[in-house]
Amino acid sequence: MSLRSVLDGLDPLLASHAVADPGEGRFAGFGDEARGFVLEAVHEGYLLHYGQPRALRGMDDDLRLLAGDALYALGLARISEAGDLEAVAELADLISLSAQARAEQREDLADEAWEASAAMLEGRSGSGARAAVGDRLAFGR
Repeated sequence: MSLRSVLDGLDPLLASHAVADPGEGRFAGFGDEARGFVLEAVHEGYLLHYGQPRALRGMDDDLRLLAGDALYALGLARISEAGDLEAVAELADLISLSAQARAEQREDLADEAWEASAAMLEGRSGSGARAAVGDRLAFGR
């Protein structure tokens, strides 16, 4: 999955901050194209909130936060339109758990959550982010 396809789905106001060639995304080669697009969009939103975004640059902190929210919404709306409730639930857990892990300064658990969600959504293995990291976070269920 290319980050370019995610950028093509952005609002024109955010698209003006797009990097000319963002390269392949973290989930390049993901088996399910729709879920791969969503993972890339949500992951770029996550990076805008907590890390170094790959596809968008030149924003102040407030716009970065709003752009991250917009990418979360883009991904969730796209998968919701497809009626993929399993993916919606998993991505909601992923967004919540990775934010909690970052708040607890447990970047290792945030990375584990991303890997667990990707594996579950691609049908490779596992039960998703909550099963992988939820009980190791302060407010895990």
